[in-house]
Amino acid sequence: MDAFLFQASLYLIAMVVAVPVAARLGLGSVLGYLLIGLLIGPVTGLVGSEMRDLQHIAEFGVVMMLFLIGLELDPRALWAMRGKLIGLGGLQVLGTMALITALLVATGQEWRVSLALGMIFSLSSTAIVLQTMTEKRLMQTAGGRASFAVLLTQDIAVIPMLALMPLLALPGARAVAQADNGSGAVGDFLQSLPAWGAALTTFGAVAAVILGGHYLIRPLFRYVHAAKLREINTAMALMIVMVIASMMTLVGLSPALGTFLAGVVLANSEFKHELESSIEPFKGLLLGMFFITVGAGMNFAPLITNPPNIIGLVLALVGLKAGLLYALGRAYGLFGRDRWLFTLGLAQAGEFGFVLVSFALGQRILPEALAQKVLLIVALSMLITPVLFILLDRLGPKQRPGPQTAPDAIDDPRQIIIAGVGRFGQGVNRMVTMSGFKTTVLDNDLKTIQLMRKFGFKAYFGDPTRPDLLSSAGLQNASVLVICLDDYAASTRLVAYARRVRPDLHIVARARDRVHVFELVRAGANDVVRELFDSSLRAARYVLENVGLSEFEAAEAQRIFYKLDREGLRDLAQVWKPGVPVENNSEYMELSRAQNRDLENALMTREKSAQTTTSGSPHEPT
Repeated sequence: MDAFLFQASLYLIAMVVAVPVAARLGLGSVLGYLLIGLLIGPVTGLVGSEMRDLQHIAEFGVVMMLFLIGLELDPRALWAMRGKLIGLGGLQVLGTMALITALLVATGQEWRVSLALGMIFSLSSTAIVLQTMTEKRLMQTAGGRASFAVLLTQDIAVIPMLALMPLLALPGARAVAQADNGSGAVGDFLQSLPAWGAALTTFGAVAAVILGGHYLIRPLFRYVHAAKLREINTAMALMIVMVIASMMTLVGLSPALGTFLAGVVLANSEFKHELESSIEPFKGLLLGMFFITVGAGMNFAPLITNPPNIIGLVLALVGLKAGLLYALGRAYGLFGRDRWLFTLGLAQAGEFGFVLVSFALGQRILPEALAQKVLLIVALSMLITPVLFILLDRLGPKQRPGPQTAPDAIDDPRQIIIAGVGRFGQGVNRMVTMSGFKTTVLDNDLKTIQLMRKFGFKAYFGDPTRPDLLSSAGLQNASVLVICLDDYAASTRLVAYARRVRPDLHIVARARDRVHVFELVRAGANDVVRELFDSSLRAARYVLENVGLSEFEAAEAQRIFYKLDREGLRDLAQVWKPGVPVENNSEYMELSRAQNRDLENALMTREKSAQTTTSGSPHEPT
C-alpha cells in the first residue's frame, strides 16, 4: 500500500506540475503527459517495473474515451458528412495502411506484423492537431474542415482496428495472450466452442449492447435519476462502461468496441450530456495516466545505439504520410495554404498508436523489441508536430492563393444577406422572413444550418467572411448585408470588405460594446446594434413600471434614452482614438460626461412634466 501511494502521488504531482507548462508552451496535454513520463521513467528512474501494473488500470481511460467518442457521433451528423468521411478520410486511412504494409512486406517483414504497423502508423494525433488548429483559428478554413473529417474517420477506424488485431495473432500466441490476461472460466468455455458457436456468442454480445442501450439503459437511468443524487448518476455512468467492457472481455472482444457501440446507441439520448459530464473527469485522469506510463515505459536504447536509424524512420514516416496527404488534398480541391495545412497537420502518428501498440503487444502480435521501437517512432513524430506547424507558417504565405471551393453552392441569391445565424442572427432572420422578405443565410456551423433547413429556412454552410462565398451569395446585387457574427474582429473585417466592394450597400452590424461600435462605424457600417443594449433598456423599463411610473411614462423614458444615447454614440465615435483606452482619452471622457448630464436632464425634465400634467396643471383641459 505504501508503494502504491508513493507511485500515485508521484504521477499526480507530475501531472499537476508539468502538463500545464507543456500546454502553455503550445505542446498540448498529450505531449505533456509523454514528456513527464519520460522524465520520471527513462531519465530519472523514479518508477520501475511496477509501472506496468498501473498501466493496466490506466488503459481503462482508453475505453472511456471511446465511449465518449461514440456519444458524440450522432448518426444524422455522420450521414451529412459521409462524403468526406468515406472519401477523403477513408482513402487516407486505407491508403496509408496499404502503402506502409506493402513497404514493410517488401523489406522482409512478416505480413501480420506489417499490417499491424500499417494500422498503427495510419493514424494522426487528434488531440494535438485539433488543439493547435483551434489555437491558430484554422478550424473553419477549408484545410481545417478537411483535417477534421480525416481525424474523425481515424477515430472511428480505431474500432475495427481493435477488432481486427486479435485475428492477426497466431493461434498459439493468442492462447498465450489469453492465459496471461486471465480469460477465466467463460474464456475457457469460448475456446472450447466451434467457430460458429464463438461467432454467435460474439454477435450476441454486440446485439445485447445495442438492445440494452435502447431498452434497458434509458429506463434504468430514469429510475436512478429520480433519486436526485449526483453521485448515484456518476456511479450509474461508470457502471454502464464497466459492465459493457467486462462483457466484451468475457467473449473475447475489445472492451473499447463495446463501449463505443453503446456510446453511439446513446448519442441521441436525453441523458447524453449527463453521461459525458460524469465520465469526463475519470476519462481525462486515466487517459493522462496511460500516456505517462507509455512515456515512462519507453526504451531509448534504439535511439542511443543507432540515432540515424530511428531519426531516419521518423522522417520517412512523416514524409510518406505527407506525400499521400498532399496528393489527396490536391484531388479533393484544396489549394495553397489549405493544402499545406492538410498535408503537414496530419503527417505525424497519433496517440491511438500507443493504444494499438499496447493492444498488439498484449496479443503477442508485435515482439517486445519492435514494439518499443514503434512507440519511440510514434512519440518522436508527435514531438515534431509543432515544427510542422512552424513550417506551415513559412510555406503558407508563399503559396499563390488558388480558387477556394465553397462548401455549399448558392443557387438562389436574395436581396438580403445575413452573415452568421446564432441566437442573434436567428431572431433577425425570423422577423425579416415572416414579414414577407427572402434572405440568404450564411454560417460556418453545420449543425445550425441543418437545423434551420429542417424548420424550412433557406441557409447555406460556409465561412461568411470569404469573398468568393459572398460573391456567390449575390453581394454585388444585394440591398442589405446583416452581420451577426460571434467573432467581433471578423465582423469588423467583413464590414470593411463589403464597404470597399459595394460603397452603396446598406450594412447592419452587430456590436459587442461601445468600442466595437466605433470600430464598425469607422469600417463603414450604416446601422450598428449593440447586442445587449435593447434588452437592457427593456429591463430598465420594467423596473420603472414597478417603482411608480405608468406604462406610458416608462416607455417614454426608454424612447428618450434610446434616442439620445444613439445620437451621442455617433459623436463619441468622432473623438474615439483606436488603440487608446477610452479612460485615457481626455476629449472622449469630457464629451461622455457632458452627454450623461444632458441625458439625465432630459429624463428628469420629462418626469417633472409628466407629474405636473397628471396632478391637474393649468395646461390640463377642464
